[in-house]
Amino acid sequence: MPSEYRTVNRFNSDEYIVKRSRFIGYAKPVASVEEANAFIAEIKSKHWDATHNVYAYILREGGVKRYSDDGEPQGTAGVPVLDVLEKEHLVDTAVVVTRYFGGILLGGGGLVRAYSHSAKIAVDSAKIITMALCLDLKIECDYNFYGKLGAFLSSENTVILDTVFTDSVTVIFRIKKDFYEAFSAKLTDLSNGKTEAEIISEKFCEF
Repeated sequence: MPSEYRTVNRFNSDEYIVKRSRFIGYAKPVASVEEANAFIAEIKSKHWDATHNVYAYILREGGVKRYSDDGEPQGTAGVPVLDVLEKEHLVDTAVVVTRYFGGILLGGGGLVRAYSHSAKIAVDSAKIITMALCLDLKIECDYNFYGKLGAFLSSENTVILDTVFTDSVTVIFRIKKDFYEAFSAKLTDLSNGKTEAEIISEKFCEF
């Protein structure tokens, strides 16, 4: 599995009107088929009176990709929405585009542009982020070494999560897993082999 991926940060929506048809794009982070289907069902329930509720989603696990035209001419709705997710390299992301027909036909090209634009403004509103595989680490040291350690952590692109001052100093911080080996080697040199970082957890985080 890749050590980084792109997704959206939160549920959000945006809309626009073209030739009196109203398009509302919704985007949401999802981690499973069940979550994606629940989100789609929620939007369909909210807009039960809409002309179409078109959707697409891509999942990281298993590379699942699904879409629906929901009654629009084949290839003019679900595929353009899916195409936006693919071009933005998004996974664990679902988009639903709701359309209220305004009485003027848009034609095949017009529909493709409308659904593409609606999907794009939806994912932009939900904020695209990069998730990286990270390690949460803990270092316990004496006060003499803490000054050196603080400067070192600042230079190594770490995120400090907590610092506890007792008889010694305990620093809890986060680093990209890809950087861990080089980081450990530098820490060994800095401390003359006296200090090690203990791994607390490994998870994907926004970094």
